[in-house]
Amino acid sequence: MMKKTIVACGVLAAAFWMAGCSTGSGGTARSSAVDYDKMTADIIKASFVERGIAKLDRLEQDQARKACWESEVTGKPLDPKVEKAIEEAALKSVKWPSDGKFLGDWREGEKIAQSGRGLTWTDDEKVVNGGNCYNCHQIDKKEISYGTLGPSLWNYGKMRGVTNPDDPAAKPIIEYTWAKIWNSRAYNACTKMPSAGHKGILNEEQIKHIMALLLDPKSPVNQ
Repeated sequence: MMKKTIVACGVLAAAFWMAGCSTGSGGTARSSAVDYDKMTADIIKASFVERGIAKLDRLEQDQARKACWESEVTGKPLDPKVEKAIEEAALKSVKWPSDGKFLGDWREGEKIAQSGRGLTWTDDEKVVNGGNCYNCHQIDKKEISYGTLGPSLWNYGKMRGVTNPDDPAAKPIIEYTWAKIWNSRAYNACTKMPSAGHKGILNEEQIKHIMALLLDPKSPVNQ
């Protein structure tokens, strides 16, 4: 896999080098950004093969991802109307708890947050996916290995005043958290956070456990 990645990167570098040469004086006709995008997409697609449960459909981008990618590449802010449309569509896609209960067991939530298994080409399709939350967030102070790509979630519920999850006053933050985990684009169109529920990474029960880890006053996260 590493060798294939290196080869792909080398091919990409060569493609961009040739593209740059074509823009010089006396060179071939200047290609458009659309041409470069297609060239890049074709090279990437040709550089990957299906292995195990990892299929080529993972290279496909939805309209939201395409819009955000274009914004990143060009350095231009996302059009406010497009941004709003992406967030509204994401929020509409959120599936709320079927039984109306948002919190599960924080102990199970910790296990899910710690697990990075599932969805890789070496995993069996029957492997239960983990949330891999610590890869981007600090959650429990006792954990010494965590990522910083996302904000710290230490004292998540405590800092937001959730002392009783059943209190109507806690409803806004509880619903926000659920929606954020289910489809992260609901509140940030171009977020890097995976949409755990929408993309089928975690099921409803698993998300309930993650919710408990973050919001249950008894969870070590809120001590």
